[in-house]
Amino acid sequence: MSRIGNKPVQIPSGVTVTLTNNNITVKGPKGELSRELHPDMIVKVEEDTLTVERPSDNKLHRSLHGTTRSIISNMVEGVTNGYEKKLELIGVGYRATKQGTKLVLNVGYSHPVEIEPEAGIEVDVPANTKITVRGIDKERVGALASNIRAVRLPEPYKGKGIRYEGEFVRRKEGKTGKK
Repeated sequence: MSRIGNKPVQIPSGVTVTLTNNNITVKGPKGELSRELHPDMIVKVEEDTLTVERPSDNKLHRSLHGTTRSIISNMVEGVTNGYEKKLELIGVGYRATKQGTKLVLNVGYSHPVEIEPEAGIEVDVPANTKITVRGIDKERVGALASNIRAVRLPEPYKGKGIRYEGEFVRRKEGKTGKK
């Protein structure tokens, strides 16, 4: 029994959901998202709710049930409110700047690292140690934020690196000298 899969997805006013074969298209005030769903999943749209049903109780259908519902729910949320990930740079001399659409990171390498966001994803630098990634597709926003973080992962000894806002980095004790 999938608890998440059985929950109906509420469709807010101003959002339209279109189903054609295995494709779902969600249009809203922030934009439009479309995705191909697994052909076995049964998606029903009634007025302002959307439900996902599975044809049988075999393992594949059980695993796809909640996943399909979550994907559709995230699409509806994305076109209404959008998604945002915030990152912070911690370290002496670590800074971020924006040149046009590119994000330029100076994080202790001999060269600046340039990251070009894909279409539909917006990168903002409110302060030189803060980065905000915004977009309507949760998967792509998270992937870009993860790629930015991977440029300089937070290290456990001094805590330097790029981390998500509010992320806790467990600190380790350094070496003790023998005498």
